[in-house]
Amino acid sequence: PSSGEYILDNENLEQMDEEQKIILRREKIGLVFQQFHLIPYLNALENVMLSQYYHSSVDEEDAKMVLEKVGLSHRLTHLPSQLSGGKQQRVCIARALINNPELLLADEPTGNLDEANEQIVLQTLQKLKNEGKTIVLI
Repeated sequence: PSSGEYILDNENLEQMDEEQKIILRREKIGLVFQQFHLIPYLNALENVMLSQYYHSSVDEEDAKMVLEKVGLSHRLTHLPSQLSGGKQQRVCIARALINNPELLLADEPTGNLDEANEQIVLQTLQKLKNEGKTIVLI
């Protein structure tokens, strides 16, 4: 853009250096992609915990709680290949939420899903919105 400001959580990104922007993205933004980008040899719990390694601390109990929040507490040890597309996407949502971001960006989160799983994912996002989470669907 030729003018304007980009402010997230009272922080002006135009005034930040690259390191500060990296920290802001890591700590304040959760990302959900159309493609799941799950590590195939890690189970659901491990895929969620992976995001914690780049944040502050690794906490298995927090990862279990966020998987429960998206309805997957019974699938903790399942590999991505053992999960439906909808369940894989909910693992991705849990991974995006694990560090409690201020903003959740979801890029076509239902684009690869059948209608039934699309509804489950949208209901999950609606529930998060109702809990006060800021979500941008792209």
